[in-house]
Amino acid sequence: MNKKEKLDYYIDLSKKPFSGWDFSFLSKSERVSSEPLPWSYGSTVLPLIRKAHCMLDLGTGGGELLSTFQPLPETTYATEGYPPNIPIAKGRLNSIGVEVFEVAEDNKLPFENDYFDLIINKHEAYSVEEIYRVLKPGGHFITQQVGGQDINRLNVLLGEDEDFGYGYWDLEYAEKELKSAGFSITSAKESFPYCRFYDIGAILYYLKAVPWQVPNFNIESHLNELMEIEDLLEKEAYIELNEHRFIISTLKTQ
Repeated sequence: MNKKEKLDYYIDLSKKPFSGWDFSFLSKSERVSSEPLPWSYGSTVLPLIRKAHCMLDLGTGGGELLSTFQPLPETTYATEGYPPNIPIAKGRLNSIGVEVFEVAEDNKLPFENDYFDLIINKHEAYSVEEIYRVLKPGGHFITQQVGGQDINRLNVLLGEDEDFGYGYWDLEYAEKELKSAGFSITSAKESFPYCRFYDIGAILYYLKAVPWQVPNFNIESHLNELMEIEDLLEKEAYIELNEHRFIISTLKTQ
């Protein structure tokens, strides 16, 4: 199989449908690997989930992760903003007592003031003012975020600007924003673990799932760059990039 035939093969393979927030199609086949983070989101939120009476999971995706945290508080809600994920999340979560709300705007959550004693968020945008509004005094907000420098070498390899509009988004910025809203920071960590892609199809599948990484990406206009990436893959066996993650645990003190 020559380089063009290989590229065509992986282009076709990358067309596999993406749903929920599930990258197992790549990870289980070992086409992508990532360095472990120096913390565990699950181990961070679980002790608080066990103590909570009323909890919200922001940006639940297809409910894959939230469902693993059972038993959940008697009153647990989830939100999701990506329409294709809504039926998947409802199918998975409604049966375990979790109501799923479709929320298109971060600053318009359909809940009363001072309603939740725990809000968790993994890789979802949020409004600090709205989180503060719906969280009870003494309540906890925990979020793990994808930083603005995430996998930005991929943008460079594709001939695009490495700052894809979120370069400012890092731990320092998020901490300042939360403190300004009235939160007390109880823990904060940041990391830049490596991520390895082992074939061009894995990269194409990733770009389909995360289209905001390279907003104007399409195969035809980036064909030369994709061929150059294929050359690198043949030479090095993988493309190594750096992810950008940070986690913050907060308390609403008033």
